[in-house]
Amino acid sequence: MALDALFEKYDRLFLFDTETTGLSFQRDEIIEFAAIVVEKQGGKVVVTEEYDELISLSPGNTIPLKIQQLTGITNEDVQEKGISKERVCNDIARMVSGNTLLLAYNAHFDLSFLFYLLLRNGDPAILKGKDKLDLLTVYKDRRNYPHKLCNAIDAYGLTGKVVNSHRAVDDVLATLEVMKKMEAERPDFLCYVNLFGYHPTYGLGSKPIGSVTYKPQPTPAYSPLYKQQEDL
Repeated sequence: MALDALFEKYDRLFLFDTETTGLSFQRDEIIEFAAIVVEKQGGKVVVTEEYDELISLSPGNTIPLKIQQLTGITNEDVQEKGISKERVCNDIARMVSGNTLLLAYNAHFDLSFLFYLLLRNGDPAILKGKDKLDLLTVYKDRRNYPHKLCNAIDAYGLTGKVVNSHRAVDDVLATLEVMKKMEAERPDFLCYVNLFGYHPTYGLGSKPIGSVTYKPQPTPAYSPLYKQQEDL
């Protein structure tokens, strides 16, 4: 049955994705936040909530043209349809309450932006004690380069069924379907909880998350990342 091991340990899964004005989580801002809450009901994995909101920019800030071209999100969109950062933080706090696992594809990036959003506009303590799973790390242990979400969609035969559109809601739904295929291939997700890989040449590129163990990936002899951790 899908995702059995995870649901033996957690009551719900919170898969999320962000679209941002740039790559600096300290300087740039989230312009779209999307998430799905996944639970097990009657023995079936069910999406119990879908969340997708544009977020208002801080006064004086704008979306760079290249980001508008990539995402299709314009300054007018966030001005007219964006909700406040405080409201988003309150919504996130509600969705991650209780025994919830946080998941994303390239989770270090999204979690870093999420932390700073909460630090400035909400309560970052809601993330304390929450386990985290990076599906990019898992995919890198399964397949050779390249490792973008669109590559995972293609590798698992999901092209035409889901899309990697650089819109957060599409990407988070695609991530769930990729995750289901990964688990059917090898049900070892629990080995990757709070274990993130990073490129040994480029490093993390930003501050580490305190509750996460980071290991260079690919590992020596291309062994699974968690095997490297067990050998220490």
